[in-house]
Amino acid sequence: MALQGNYVLTLGVTAWALAQILKTMLAWIMGKKFKAERLIGSGGMPSSHSALVCSVLIAVWRYEGIHSTMFALALILAAIVMYDAMGVRRETGNQAKILNKLLVEWLDESDPEGNNKQLKELVGHTPFEVIGGAVLGVVLALVIGPVSG
Repeated sequence: MALQGNYVLTLGVTAWALAQILKTMLAWIMGKKFKAERLIGSGGMPSSHSALVCSVLIAVWRYEGIHSTMFALALILAAIVMYDAMGVRRETGNQAKILNKLLVEWLDESDPEGNNKQLKELVGHTPFEVIGGAVLGVVLALVIGPVSG
């Protein structure tokens, strides 16, 4: 498989997977209930998106150097992803909470069978969750260096 030896891609996927596992474990510990959705779901601590883009950023820096075009692209991508997670996606989750509350109040009367569908509320991140993911990605990339071959 051609992608098997791709250090940057392998590290990014590893950081994402580790963040998702940590997120699931933390949700399990805090909520006293296992939720399989946390293994692939967005939102929560740590941000798997931040872990992924920050690990890729450091991997590109270590592999290609800080003056490379790929480093510039990885830096810009990381900034956009983390800004979006704390801004647009977090606000979307806040709006979903309000809409869900309104839907419950309005639809309880008109939907006695309870068929109303709730909007997903956990889609964004707090700054702390984004920082947690970023630190995870950076540390992982510093620990797992490129394999010289």
